Parts: sequence; C-alpha cells; structure tokens
Amino acid sequence: MKKVRSFFGILLLLTLFVSCVSTRSTLKNVDNNAPIPQLTKDNTFVLTQYSKDPKYGYDPDYPANVFYRNSTDENLNAERYLKALAGPNGEKISFVKLESCCPFPTKRSDMGAGFLDVYELKWEGQKEAVKLYVNIYERGYLLVPMGLTVKK
Repeated sequence: MKKVRSFFGILLLLTLFVSCVSTRSTLKNVDNNAPIPQLTKDNTFVLTQYSKDPKYGYDPDYPANVFYRNSTDENLNAERYLKALAGPNGEKISFVKLESCCPFPTKRSDMGAGFLDVYELKWEGQKEAVKLYVNIYERGYLLVPMGLTVKK
C-alpha cells in the first residue's frame, strides 16, 4: 500500500510541475542567430552594446539570455556576463544568486523546461539592490542593462 501511495505522490508532483510550465514561452528577446559573445583575457564576456529597453534584464520576459553548452558549465556564462558588468559609475559589483523562477519551455533541457536565475547585484554607494533575470538556456544579444556600465 505504501508503494501505491508513493507512486501516486510522485505522479501528483510531476503533474503539478508540468502544469506549471506553459506550453508557450513568454520570453520576448530570444534570438538563436545572436553571435556567441567573445571573451576578454579575464574570462568575462565582451559587452559593447547598451540596452535601450528598460525591461532588459529587469523583467522576467526580457532576461539576459547567456546560453550554455552543457550541464557541466551551466552557470559559467551567467558568471561571465555578470562579471563584465559594473555599477552606473563604473563601481565594482558583487552578485549573488537569489533563486530560480519562472519556468518556460525549452528544447535545450532534458526536462523540456528551463528556469530563469535571479541575481542580486550590489555596489558601493548603492541605495537599493538590483535584481537581474538571467536565462542560461536560450541565446540572445547580450546587452548592458540600463543603469549599469561595462567593467573597465
């Protein structure tokens, strides 16, 4: 009887998970034709363009799409991206991953679904911490979010 209950418990959890993932993605800025970013000698991404969209990076529908090649380096590109950023006046930033959220369908995951990673960015003199949404599964043009700059 315990095996039957366990089976139905697992089935219920799977059903809830699948029902939480929409069959249509809400991501607005995925672009599989975007070039793979170049690396600096410090192993960070070379960022040359600034976003003109205030939602870029700050809204779950407009995350920074950093893409990864396989599960052994899934956070590598997120860190390469975040380490390339600086505060509004060039301040050194620190970041911490807060959570994963916002499931969406993707062909680049064994589960058929991906999650956005939410990072908190801080720098000296900052009044309020900044939250950025990063998507490790999809590709897109990597831009500097409004209010941030490129690390010198």
